[in-house]
Amino acid sequence: MSANGENNELVVSGETPLNNNKRRRKKSIVWEHFTIEPVGPGCTRACCKQCKQTFAYSTGSKLAGTSHLKRHIAMGTCPVTRRNQEKNQLTPYSPGTKTGSATDPPPKRRRASPGSPFFPFDQDTCRQEIAKMIIMHEYPLDIVEHPGFVAFVHNLQPRFNMLSFSTVQGDCVAIYLREKQSLQKVLGGMPGRISLALDMWISNQNLGYVLVRGQYIDADWKLHRLILNVIMVPNPDSGNALTQAVVSFLSDWSLESKLFTITVDQHFSNDEATGDLRAFFSIKNPLMLNGQLLIGHCYAHVLSSLAQDALAAVRETVNKVRSSVKFVKTSETHEEKFIDLKQQLQVPSTKTLFLDDQTKWNTTYLMLVAALELKEVFSCLDTSDPEYKEAPSMDDWKQVETLCTYLKLLYDEASILTSTTYATASMFFHEVWKIHLELTHAAVSQDPFISNLARPMQEKLDKYWKDCCLALAFAVVMDPRFKMKLVEFSFSKIYGDDASTYIKIIDEGIHELFLEYVAQPLPLTPTYAEHGISSPPKGETSPGGTLLAANDGLLDFDVYISEISASQQTKSELDQYLEESLVPRIQEFDILGWWKLNNLKYPTLSRMARDILSIPVSTVGIDDVFDVGQKVLDSHRASLRPETLEALICAKDWLEEAGSTEMSKAIVKMEF
Repeated sequence: MSANGENNELVVSGETPLNNNKRRRKKSIVWEHFTIEPVGPGCTRACCKQCKQTFAYSTGSKLAGTSHLKRHIAMGTCPVTRRNQEKNQLTPYSPGTKTGSATDPPPKRRRASPGSPFFPFDQDTCRQEIAKMIIMHEYPLDIVEHPGFVAFVHNLQPRFNMLSFSTVQGDCVAIYLREKQSLQKVLGGMPGRISLALDMWISNQNLGYVLVRGQYIDADWKLHRLILNVIMVPNPDSGNALTQAVVSFLSDWSLESKLFTITVDQHFSNDEATGDLRAFFSIKNPLMLNGQLLIGHCYAHVLSSLAQDALAAVRETVNKVRSSVKFVKTSETHEEKFIDLKQQLQVPSTKTLFLDDQTKWNTTYLMLVAALELKEVFSCLDTSDPEYKEAPSMDDWKQVETLCTYLKLLYDEASILTSTTYATASMFFHEVWKIHLELTHAAVSQDPFISNLARPMQEKLDKYWKDCCLALAFAVVMDPRFKMKLVEFSFSKIYGDDASTYIKIIDEGIHELFLEYVAQPLPLTPTYAEHGISSPPKGETSPGGTLLAANDGLLDFDVYISEISASQQTKSELDQYLEESLVPRIQEFDILGWWKLNNLKYPTLSRMARDILSIPVSTVGIDDVFDVGQKVLDSHRASLRPETLEALICAKDWLEEAGSTEMSKAIVKMEF
């Protein structure tokens, strides 16, 4: 093989003279750093552009390869390259700096300006980032000991001292403790109460883990939802597992006097569990209205249960559709034929077929919706492809259409719970009532298929409605767009002639709750609190600037006014609020913003609204809303110590909350 030093191209040896003009350009990256120099007849050497050291390359028809050339550059053997790398590690990165080619003369060294950013290697910072990475992405703690990860980090930064399992575990717990200390200050100073949502996870060892989520509204009237504890309970089926979790939470966070109400997972939805909890609070710290606001069902689980009941009622039909989708999606030939048929039939649907994940009921619903829009294509596929033998009949498609009508109600509801902006409790009264009314009418339908489909769902939702109606109604009364009017309207639809009885229960209940808030000491009003004044000033400044003396000769007049006021029955804040006109309904109404603006007008009622609107209706995270089964811990997390597991789960939630808060602030700043 011969060389051409000018263009770094080689003539392939062994070619006929007719092909001598064909040249093969070298593709290896090493030729960016080497040139080929002839040293004798049929002999060439590779010369490093940096240090000018030469290496064997070809002798006659034999090639030496390029591995030794790569090692010279990549492994730091080249002294010039090594010096450049060390210099680059110590030189601040300057965005937009252009690097010259290897043949360019070396640039003059410039001293970094005092304002230039400098990024030295820091072992402790890297440790913190690895710990955060493990927390945020739920990587196993022993990833730091995996050979592949160790090799990756070593090549990325050879100076980094790799961590052990125990070290990174300690770093993760340290992040958790630091974040917890900050959160304790926040919760200790929150102006209102906190409500809890308890969710049960299990492990393959049949151990229970209660996730305690706290929901509260801060001083700026922003709703927060955080995982505060992960408590292991050896016997998840025992009646006192619920009380055990709440007691652990209260002692851990010192919030005995701040608890408002509790929403529990379906695992705890039995009289024994909730009865034990109410008995505990009757002694320790009674809930408002003697525990009547304790919610015994998670709304997400209720919706999931209703969806599973509906799907089970037409299981055979659903399986037919699933098999049809599988037939199309598991073969490229079948899928191409399906697409061709769709184009020939000019079916306008933009839906794409996909197989469902049977652990998430929403994917089954969306699969059915997509298949339903393409039912004509499936019918034609039945006649054009002899391999396709499980085509749903027209009656099957009618059943699917009816099923999707009711699943859509549930899907739209559950989607509200998946929003990253948490919805206040006031949002769900109308939604639950709407589904309740639809299912009640469907249960008495003349169509036996519809009535049989809806009746079990209606019975289950009716149980949830009776359990949660009081709390949901209180929440919607705190919405100035509806107040008691929506309660009156909806109850007249549901209860007919008996509506007045149920309306009276809500009206008396919310007045009783308001009186409990009136009996509590009223905190400092914002005006005085901001200036550190513990009591109102004894005098007021007149417009002219002089201070009116307390003894201004009108003491008898003051006594007269106080006697008149005492003889007149004044209306409470609640009654004034209820009697005022409704706020116009607009789509983007901010209920918390409204109460923030009217905080001074209704000082006591706003405290009650803050607590009621923070009641959680769901116990699960946004990623688990559509789950059809109980959450199961993976084997790695189940093997961790309970304290470590709690640290990992809570720290991830808190860091995500902090990240979303910072992002919101940045967006507001950009808009401003």
